[in-house]
Amino acid sequence: MPDQPSSSRGAATYQRIIDAATEEFAQYGIAGARIERITTAARTNKAQLYGYFGNKEQLFDAIFLASLERITNVVPIDAGDLADWAVRLYDEYLNRPDLIRLATWARLERRPSGHLVADHDRYDDRKLRAVAEAQAAGRVRQGDPFDIMAMVIAMSMAWSPVSNVYAASAEEPASTHQQRRTLLRDSVHRAVAPDTAP
Repeated sequence: MPDQPSSSRGAATYQRIIDAATEEFAQYGIAGARIERITTAARTNKAQLYGYFGNKEQLFDAIFLASLERITNVVPIDAGDLADWAVRLYDEYLNRPDLIRLATWARLERRPSGHLVADHDRYDDRKLRAVAEAQAAGRVRQGDPFDIMAMVIAMSMAWSPVSNVYAASAEEPASTHQQRRTLLRDSVHRAVAPDTAP
């Protein structure tokens, strides 16, 4: 994320740009987003936006990387209980569907294959270490820690805003979400359980 302005007025404008751009990019992607709509919603001008972020692509990158950092901080991994981590990710997608939409636009418009972000921007080192430590302790099945993590994340996204089957919303009955959480928790637990066969 670019350095935030030091004055409270500048900081408020900066945050309005972030909020407006997050909504715009989540809805329209990079190609479809319009700087004019962002500056209007943020009550600022192009010169100020470009002064903070450079250009539209750099603005998207700043917002997208901040969204990855947010998910990492708000939903920290617990490799000792990957099933619970998956459920907490499910809840975060309900609370902030814009974050998962940003990731989808990044995949479609920026990196159609391989890792979603460049190596220097990845936030999964700590997660991978945690999975490897849980494997070494016999709490998680063997296999590539990245593949284990990717599978758990994919399972947590089964009902996310980018699901190709069904996109859940926070407005659905609490009992429906609880059924999904129970199924998700049980499914992830079974998927990552260590092999106990002799």
